Amino acid sequence: MPRIPAVLRAVALSAAALAVVTAAPPAAEAKPEPKAPKAFVALRDVDPTILQEIRYATPHTFVGERIDGYRRPLCILTSPAAKALHRAQKKLLRQGYTLKVYDCYRPQRAVDHFVAWAKDLDDQSMKAEFYPRVDKSRLFEDGYIAEKSGHSRGSTLDVTLVKLPAGPTRPYEPGEPLLPCYAPRDERFPDNSVDMGTGYDCFDTLSHTMDPRITGEQRANRMLLKNTLEGVGFANLPEEWWHFTHKPELFPDTYFDFPVSRRSLTHH
Repeated sequence: MPRIPAVLRAVALSAAALAVVTAAPPAAEAKPEPKAPKAFVALRDVDPTILQEIRYATPHTFVGERIDGYRRPLCILTSPAAKALHRAQKKLLRQGYTLKVYDCYRPQRAVDHFVAWAKDLDDQSMKAEFYPRVDKSRLFEDGYIAEKSGHSRGSTLDVTLVKLPAGPTRPYEPGEPLLPCYAPRDERFPDNSVDMGTGYDCFDTLSHTMDPRITGEQRANRMLLKNTLEGVGFANLPEEWWHFTHKPELFPDTYFDFPVSRRSLTHH
């Protein structure tokens, strides 16, 4: 068989490579981010007096890092939930308190982040603060982590009370020594809120709203928050003193995934 000259072989290889490139499908265009329905609002536009400390936009979380989907430290809610919270705030301001929200609408991608973290049993960097007495392997079984969250439907929020005038809460420094979330107020991570008996996101039975071990001022604070919010249409989750859902929910069966950012509301 005659040998093919080197030049012809090079031409043939170049043509083959060009054919492969030509046949390759075009690169997929970037998928646009989902937007919030018009029924969603920024809480600050409804009531700018309510304090916002959106924890999942910071590294001070039980995961130990900022959570997926939180582009800005912003509380987004369905309009009925935001308006109800405004009514509660007006009542509390007359009593010398303000509401402070830790979390509001939560995209599904953030819940997925929680689930992936919970399945990684080797990552226990924040255990000493958020779940000192709970084995991480039991987070799903004990109900602390789930595949879906009511927060993703837009009418659920995590909230506390702050006595006026409100002092600052110092920022969390990644890597700082961790203290149990159920420790006495002066011994756990500082928060400008009133004493609720545990810190926020404390994976412990002491976080159950009506736990009988919570007495005195701590119980009175929980009851003030619970009774005020129930009076404007919210229902408390019994396992978490900070967790409330406005009823009836505007989107009871929809789990949204638009990011937490002003841009998600720009089509309004």
